[in-house]
Amino acid sequence: MEKGLRVLGAFSAGQQFMTLREIAEACEIDKSAAQRFTHTLSQLGYLEKCGDTKRFSLGKKVLELSFNYLRANTLVEAASPVLLDLQRTCGERVNLSLFDDTSIIYAVRQLSKREYYFSSLIGRRMPVYCSSGGRVMLGLLDDEHVDAILDRCDLKPVTPKTIFERPKVKAKIAEARTKGYALTVEETVMGELVVAGAITAADGRPAGAVHIAGSLGNWTPLQFEKKFGPLASQTAHALSRKHG
Repeated sequence: MEKGLRVLGAFSAGQQFMTLREIAEACEIDKSAAQRFTHTLSQLGYLEKCGDTKRFSLGKKVLELSFNYLRANTLVEAASPVLLDLQRTCGERVNLSLFDDTSIIYAVRQLSKREYYFSSLIGRRMPVYCSSGGRVMLGLLDDEHVDAILDRCDLKPVTPKTIFERPKVKAKIAEARTKGYALTVEETVMGELVVAGAITAADGRPAGAVHIAGSLGNWTPLQFEKKFGPLASQTAHALSRKHG
């Protein structure tokens, strides 16, 4: 089973279509094993063979798994109407991310009118150390747990503006802990600034984050933080009470 899941995981953003040889190399298995796994996964609908090209892509059954996960997630259910109201209030893109150790993963996205395609897609992962949601959620943990997570992170820049040096990241986490929200400016997407507040689970650990994202073409960082930082924090606290 573990190797079969590795086959599905090989289809990253840069690998939409893969040959049998490419799958075998990516998963570090021999070609005959790759053939067995791709055959089984294709029969089940998790992979699709692309005509006569001998290349594979993810199948529609994967989308069904995502649907079943989101339908069963109580935080996603509670957050969806709240985020819709928040987007109507602020007029900017609003996201819900879920905490997943060294990364966050977007589960709900409410768009503004001026968005590019990938902004609308759920399931995208971002590093916890350089995203506003990641930093504010790390702020809920003590320094020992933060250090353990950062030890597991591959600290590197996502954009030319990413703050990724460990002492600076920890300073940003401490700042988020004090303010109750985190602000990032062009650290994950150039031209974008994002504030986020942390949603707390019943045990006090991070569950998710509410993000409000805007454009540097419309806001200065100071204006954006002043207007939306407290709003992101308040919305996250309200969802913490519902979810907890």
